[in-house]
Amino acid sequence: MSRIVVIAPELLLGTRVSETLSAAGHDVALVPTIADASLDGAELLVADLEHSEPAALVALGIPVLGFYPHTDAELRQRAEAAGVDLVVPRSKLVREMPELVERLLAG
Repeated sequence: MSRIVVIAPELLLGTRVSETLSAAGHDVALVPTIADASLDGAELLVADLEHSEPAALVALGIPVLGFYPHTDAELRQRAEAAGVDLVVPRSKLVREMPELVERLLAG
């Protein structure tokens, strides 16, 4: 079981992500902003890039799975340039979340 912090101010999507990861056996903390997060022992950060600064997430020193609206190509490019480990559109996150998380946790 891995400790995963989910940063998602949109409650509906955040709850869906949290519940899916919990059902997969992970210890999940859902918070609206990085300021609300306790990263002690966290092995992965799943973050809504529309509401989080990619460079600030990378600076935390743990793997980051960032998701964004598929229409915002500039945000995707900025996150990739900042070094976010994996950047995916929201639709892909919802469809492939367990696989994406396991890929990042495996290194």
